[in-house]
Amino acid sequence: MTDTKAFVVRDGEGRSIVIGWDKDRIVAGRSRTCELSYPDDIGLSRQHFALQRIAGQWHVEDLGSKNGTQLNGAQLIRPMVFQPGDRVSAGHISVEYSDVEAGTPIPVEFLDHQELTSESAVTVVQSLDDALGEDGSDGSFDPGRTQVMTGNPQLRALIRAGRELTSHRPLDELFEVIMDLAVDAAGAGRGILMTAEGVGETQEEIALRARATRGDRFRISSTVRDRVLNHKESLLIRDAQMDRALRDQVSIVEQAVHSMIAVPLQTNSRVIGLIYVDTPRRSREFSREDLNLLTVMANVAAIRIEQVRLSAVEEAERAMAKELQQAAIIQQRLLPDRPPKVEGFELAGKTVACKTVGGDYYDFIPYPDGQLAIMVGDVAGKGMPASLLMSSVQARVRVIYEDPGEVSKKMARLNKTTCGNCPD
Repeated sequence: MTDTKAFVVRDGEGRSIVIGWDKDRIVAGRSRTCELSYPDDIGLSRQHFALQRIAGQWHVEDLGSKNGTQLNGAQLIRPMVFQPGDRVSAGHISVEYSDVEAGTPIPVEFLDHQELTSESAVTVVQSLDDALGEDGSDGSFDPGRTQVMTGNPQLRALIRAGRELTSHRPLDELFEVIMDLAVDAAGAGRGILMTAEGVGETQEEIALRARATRGDRFRISSTVRDRVLNHKESLLIRDAQMDRALRDQVSIVEQAVHSMIAVPLQTNSRVIGLIYVDTPRRSREFSREDLNLLTVMANVAAIRIEQVRLSAVEEAERAMAKELQQAAIIQQRLLPDRPPKVEGFELAGKTVACKTVGGDYYDFIPYPDGQLAIMVGDVAGKGMPASLLMSSVQARVRVIYEDPGEVSKKMARLNKTTCGNCPD
């Protein structure tokens, strides 16, 4: 007998699941062998209580637990019938025998309580624009509003970055947006965003390409570059004139750099580039908060860059797949749609490419005098190159073998014209 009803299981964090069971016994507890396993619930024993189906009816039984089991709020002393509408609870979980079927969304009821919308000592009404201190129209800052984030400019900068980076932009435009966010967030005078174009593990194998700049004449220390790319470290130099390794470098002196930050564009464990910002002399000095902010922002930006890159790759692959499908249709039409009828013979031909298109070729060329030429060929290789060569061979065969004649001479001519237009 299959029960059409289900159990609604709720845990201590408010999560609910609706489950139908095909077993006749379900045990709940901390043990991972339990059907309802909650190893982090310290209020549960290893095997706390069991639900058992006997003669088509469910029963609930406490399994000698330390903290006990409740059925509809009462302590469970002995096995009891568990029927629709009942609730059994232990530790931080509860199981309700519900009328809903497994897989049915748990219903939510909205109550009409107008008084909850008024402001009081325990109820605060706040809009997102008020929380961010924005006027709600163009996202600009309005100092006259009540702002929850006023004292946390780093959080405001991250929220702005989240908004800007979630919108759909082409990759080149995305680089410009990230550069603006970094310079504004740090209050920098200049900045540059570079991506790694190589595939190597060390700087000697990686070429950096500038994607967006604010300012010009950047001469960045190779020491800074290597620390960021090779060691995946963010670097803050509060005062370049006080740093022994940098104060005598020509680039620092010529550009009058006072304070600098370099952070990796890092997605999980891979660095795809870096962001560098600096300030001139007699300007503000970067802080650790600026470093932390740019490090997190660069990580978010790197993930977004990779998403856009992968999206572009997928789009190109879809376009290529569509073109290959069209090429396959064209290639198939170059082959005979049906063999000619020749008295005394049954002719058939078919080719199935390993990939969408391929280099297999066959053809039937009937002549007015009753002769029939049968062509069979296989281009070395697979895919689009083989397909293009096959199409070229097919066109030449039709011209060369238009009239009957000595086969060897025609083959020599076909070989010469084909090889003259082919790679080695």
